Amino acid sequence: MEDLTTQVPEREAVYSRYEYYKPYLKKILTAIEGKLKGVVKLSSMPTYKSRVKSFDSYYKKILRQRPEEAIANTHLTQLTDMMGIRIICAFLEDLSEVEKQLVKNFDVREIERKGADQNFREFGYESVHVLIAVPADCYPEEDREKYPLSPDTVCEIQIRTILQDAWAEVEHELVYKADFSPVDLPLRRKLASINASLTLSDIIFQEIRDYQKKMQSELEHRRNSFYEKADVFAHSMAVGGKAVLQPDQINRPSPYVRGTLDDMLLEALHAHNLGHLDEAIMIYTSILNADPKPPVPVIAVILKHRGMAYFAQSCYQEALCDFDESLKNDPKSFKALYYKGIVYSVLGENDKALISFTKSLELNEYQSHIRYRRALVYYGMQKYKEAMDDLASAKKLGLDDNDCKILRNKILKKFDMNM
Repeated sequence: MEDLTTQVPEREAVYSRYEYYKPYLKKILTAIEGKLKGVVKLSSMPTYKSRVKSFDSYYKKILRQRPEEAIANTHLTQLTDMMGIRIICAFLEDLSEVEKQLVKNFDVREIERKGADQNFREFGYESVHVLIAVPADCYPEEDREKYPLSPDTVCEIQIRTILQDAWAEVEHELVYKADFSPVDLPLRRKLASINASLTLSDIIFQEIRDYQKKMQSELEHRRNSFYEKADVFAHSMAVGGKAVLQPDQINRPSPYVRGTLDDMLLEALHAHNLGHLDEAIMIYTSILNADPKPPVPVIAVILKHRGMAYFAQSCYQEALCDFDESLKNDPKSFKALYYKGIVYSVLGENDKALISFTKSLELNEYQSHIRYRRALVYYGMQKYKEAMDDLASAKKLGLDDNDCKILRNKILKKFDMNM
């Protein structure tokens, strides 16, 4: 009968080699993690977990897969998952984005999608595992000769959502680590149900994220159209001309969905951005008249949007009324005060514009564009020192465009004339 001791690598010898290499592997992991943080760019930055495979797991695996090599080897017997880094993302969409960035920036040797072929009755975890070759600059140069490694050394990068990672951690403790596979049908159903709930939560979070992006895109277009009209007037004031402001004619494609109160707002913003201002105002009004009434903060926002639509139609008094009502519902809305100041500027009511801009800056002093617009008001009121101070503040905050320079030169000429 063959002696089993000749087929099994001695645990103490394997442990000794493992402990010798472990600090070196940790240094490599730290370098790779730093490199990952430099190249992986997401709107919601991920978190990272790094680990060198535990000795018990390492020893069990080489017994299963590579005992002969471990017996013959005087150096470390390497496994593909010896070094691992987990990238934990907020949303499902981030997983594919991280994968793309890994492929772009590293030498990817293998991509495995764990759990992708499971049906809804199973409860294993999902994860994308990417094997990358260790970049040459991630080996600590001073230690390379002391710790020889295969040129094919890889690091396993696991990409998961927060919920996938939470499930994997619990499943590892309940099932894998305990060598437990539930055979009781009710218990299996409970585990499968928990996993399904977490998977559904990930999907719902992603749907909400997609919805927010649509909403944000609409808001950005809407704000830009408002500021574009205000900038036409501001530019004419800076160069000394007379602005002729026409109702907006905008044609921007922008998707939206229908259904809830949020959907109505998205539809209104969509119509607003396309220049369908009557339709936008009608929807804004419908939201304000809804029964039950929207929460007070929502009312303040809708009034602000409708006021901007009225401004786009050159209905300035209606716009002022909506901005005033918005402020009644949200007295700390510095943007509503800013918008009021713009309307008063267009109407030539500099005293009222000055009050609105100043109140807005009292709530938020870091608004560069208000500094410029208030400088225009001061200039119109022949308060040149105050105008110059506001331009200086705007420049400190990063605003020093051509219109600012034109206005500054005009003020300097006024100073020369008065000397």
